[in-house]
Amino acid sequence: MSQIMKSFFIGRYEIKLPIIQGGMGVGVSLSGLASAVANEGGLGVISAAGIGLLYPNMQGSYLQKCIYGLQEELRKAREKTKGVIGVNIMVALSNFSDMVRTAIAEKADVIFAGAGLPLDLPSYRTADCSTMLVPIVSSARAAQLICTKWQTHYNYLPDAFVVEGPKAGGHLGFKANQIGDEQYALEHLVPEIVAVAETYKDTKPIPVIAAGGISTGKDIARFLQLGAAAAQMGSIFVPTNECDASENFKKVYLKSEQKDIRIIQSPVGMPGRAFDGEFIQNVAEGKEKPRTCAFHCIKTCDYTKSPYCIIEALYNAARGNMKKGYAFAGANAYLANKIRSVKEVIDQLKNDLLFAQPAL
Repeated sequence: MSQIMKSFFIGRYEIKLPIIQGGMGVGVSLSGLASAVANEGGLGVISAAGIGLLYPNMQGSYLQKCIYGLQEELRKAREKTKGVIGVNIMVALSNFSDMVRTAIAEKADVIFAGAGLPLDLPSYRTADCSTMLVPIVSSARAAQLICTKWQTHYNYLPDAFVVEGPKAGGHLGFKANQIGDEQYALEHLVPEIVAVAETYKDTKPIPVIAAGGISTGKDIARFLQLGAAAAQMGSIFVPTNECDASENFKKVYLKSEQKDIRIIQSPVGMPGRAFDGEFIQNVAEGKEKPRTCAFHCIKTCDYTKSPYCIIEALYNAARGNMKKGYAFAGANAYLANKIRSVKEVIDQLKNDLLFAQPAL
């Protein structure tokens, strides 16, 4: 294999392939996709967002179902792989604390925490904690703030950083006018956050993982050359046999063109990138306003002011009801043209990297 495709460590865990599968909720990246990526040497990630909706027959409240759902998905993943499995937990979730505690208690290998600054994440570590903590950031300033706070209050530094640029799918940590601004491009962000990590190298190695719009081996090679240790990729793994979403959801990726990808305003209070469709058009016309809120899933969401219920929309889409939901997608998600296995996707990325190497 190409020297550029070398393994790296997140704390105690060696990731054989420098590819992290991005966490995608609600019900898009669960144990099926995560274990398949882990079996190929990458790091598979289960999304905790809305996971309680996937277990409607369980007793208890929605929040109790979320705890059970995360336990179950981690258990299923462990049955399918001996590889490295992480959990993506949005800081904006109202049950962020419960999900973090559950992930640590269930011995998830890594927690990825974004959609807000996880300033207190190390406070959940237990005496026997084997879970590595990785914040998702969109600026060097955020990375520095997290390092300072964690070191000062918890004597702990991040085990890695994911730096997510403005070409990512889903919620974006940028203002609308920054998304197309070259100053905020991932190519600028990665070296800046690598520089922050470098200042702590004598205390702890903090690898930087590039994310957002990465869709080819050549893309991976470019960011490794800029100092990243790995790339996080989400959209490329949706049109795969192992992805946990429905066939209808996957077909949106196959049938769409570049012009179908747009920036929307999410009820979470952040811009997001998604495929356009009937549901999003109905939202624009005010036809999807929620009457009540059964979940209270997002800290920043007020259903009386929200144009729609995001957790229901994402759940409906993942289950295949595209009339009542939509698909988040990265800037290059339209490039998909067929359903493949995770192994085929990763083999193609490895092959791309081999051919990209002479140009490095």
